[in-house]
Amino acid sequence: MKTIEPPYAALALQMNCTAVNALSDRAAVETTMMATLDRVNTMIKGSKAFIATFSGHPVRLVVLPEYFLTGFPMGESIQGWRDKACIAIDGPEYQHLGRIAQSNAIYLSGNAYEIDPHFPELYFQTSFVVDDSGEVILRYRRLVSMFAPTPHDVLSRYLDIYGPDALFPVVDTPLGRLACVASEEILYPEITRAHSLKGAEVILHSSSEVGSPQLTAKNIAKRARAYENMCYVISANTSAITGSPVPENSTQGHSQVVDYRGQVMAEAYCGESMVANSCIDIERLRDARRQPAMTNMLARQRPSLFADSYATASHYPANNLLDEQGAVKTPDRQHFMSVQQDVINHLVKEGMM
Repeated sequence: MKTIEPPYAALALQMNCTAVNALSDRAAVETTMMATLDRVNTMIKGSKAFIATFSGHPVRLVVLPEYFLTGFPMGESIQGWRDKACIAIDGPEYQHLGRIAQSNAIYLSGNAYEIDPHFPELYFQTSFVVDDSGEVILRYRRLVSMFAPTPHDVLSRYLDIYGPDALFPVVDTPLGRLACVASEEILYPEITRAHSLKGAEVILHSSSEVGSPQLTAKNIAKRARAYENMCYVISANTSAITGSPVPENSTQGHSQVVDYRGQVMAEAYCGESMVANSCIDIERLRDARRQPAMTNMLARQRPSLFADSYATASHYPANNLLDEQGAVKTPDRQHFMSVQQDVINHLVKEGMM
């Protein structure tokens, strides 16, 4: 276990996203991504200085929103989006992110569409953590997605290449044990629980979600995941998404820091904002986890009770993008809807719906 730093400030940086859908030239997309990264660096530098002066705690951890580099696919094929908007695991974008983290002495987390050389037919939506030396120390590939390939869709081959620890990676750092959950996956309790069972203390949640004065499903889920797993949740939402046919202010607000009691410590309103920042005290969290109490949800959890139910459940099938010989199939977007309809039909037949 790493030696833990004193309490520090974590920032969920709420920022505009420039969509690249209308760009047909890969060079133009790369120029746009690099300009975005320059803006990220500028906003982090400014936010760091203000927050340290205001709160007295140094900013050591920054979470960026989902889609911050490119926006999301709007009609592009899997191959089309891969060629247009996905980045290489050792590409210039990650090198720039490393320089940002190193120059600002922070750990930096975000989410991007990424090419994996082992699966050239596909892409994965990847949450990452870059440490303060500029190295990528964690990659988490989104496991539940509506219209995009995931490791679960090629699970046998993915496990052969990366092993089971790659599904729910947790990294031990001086800022605590960090893990990532992507976007709507905050709605699936099992994903955060799988990370917490591996010791995760801080969940980094890159999101792009509906802005509403109502208490949205995702905002309820952020509090629930924090409380039931006794962990911090740092959730960064996009502000406006420009250059997209979707009304640009549909995603606004709700970037927030939630403590291990499920209390929202700070939350941003609309627009680009550094307001969602708060103090993270890992030693205090660990002290709470080590106290016998009704509120110690981790110590009272009994996972073995549920193992058989999950093992025998038949829902969304693994390996649906592998053919009978184990080769990867490049799907069209309709494939994912067809698989979901088959699952629904099966659950109806089994009397579960």
